[in-house]
Amino acid sequence: MNTTAKIGLYGAALALAFTGAMADPLTGNTPTAPHAAHQESNAMNHGDQHTAATPPLPGGLQISQDGYTLDLLTPRLAAGQEAPLRFAIKDEAGKAVTDYATAHDKDLHLIVASRDLNTFRHLHPALGADGTWSTPVDLPAAGDYRVFADFTPAGQGAKPLTLGADLAVAGPYQPREVPPQKSTAEVDGYTVTLEGTLTAGKMTGLTLSVVKDGTPVTDLEPYLGAYGHLVALRSGDLAYLHVHPEGNPADGTTQPGPGISFMATAPTHGAYRLFLDFKHQGAVRTAAFTLHTTNTTSTPTAQHEDHTSAEHQ
Repeated sequence: MNTTAKIGLYGAALALAFTGAMADPLTGNTPTAPHAAHQESNAMNHGDQHTAATPPLPGGLQISQDGYTLDLLTPRLAAGQEAPLRFAIKDEAGKAVTDYATAHDKDLHLIVASRDLNTFRHLHPALGADGTWSTPVDLPAAGDYRVFADFTPAGQGAKPLTLGADLAVAGPYQPREVPPQKSTAEVDGYTVTLEGTLTAGKMTGLTLSVVKDGTPVTDLEPYLGAYGHLVALRSGDLAYLHVHPEGNPADGTTQPGPGISFMATAPTHGAYRLFLDFKHQGAVRTAAFTLHTTNTTSTPTAQHEDHTSAEHQ
């Protein structure tokens, strides 16, 4: 696998980009779906000049793109009960796709996130001979969720895609707010600190540093071809941004911690929820952060530690 390719995180033509493994940056305001449709209609009437000025939608907002459709075969689950989540990727003829290009050690990455961005899962389902993907999942809280399939079809010239579909999780529902912005997150005895900012339309640096019991972790283990894996979701519409850090374990220069660096460009002003997967001592853990865009490039002010790190499967 080429680890210097594509976070897309949990890639896509999105707005997080960085040196080494860089997703296509998306700048400027993202049109709403009705507005985008209006622009597309105008482009048909006014030619290529208008089309060139219309930015693409971020990944995950569409269930179909470039002739491929996410067919979610399990549209409903029950909260707190493990059950298989099944889906297929269909081509223009309605046939399930069975041949994929490997990216970041996997043929497909599946992200499941609650609309309130309190629950996050990064999964790697198994592909059946008939083209049906399946993975067990246990979602703790009832509510509305979004399922993201991040993949690249096999074949010369095929580009990475991120398709999204809604998932309903039944059970007693308790509304939750998006967690507040904090510079640290704690998970399983590890403290992860976020330094840097997101500035709409401008590339800025993010560094996430891992410490265990007060000691910097300098022996992070490769996970999906990198020392860290980052998915960012925009609060409100859950636009999907998927990146990997600068460098890779095989380049001979990238250090295995404690810091994992990214260069990022947010597509619009707003709040983003960042989920960092890292592997140490044989286990993958996920640290979660909320980060609001800013007009400056200063480091976010440290507040209370974020003890609401997302679970990882």
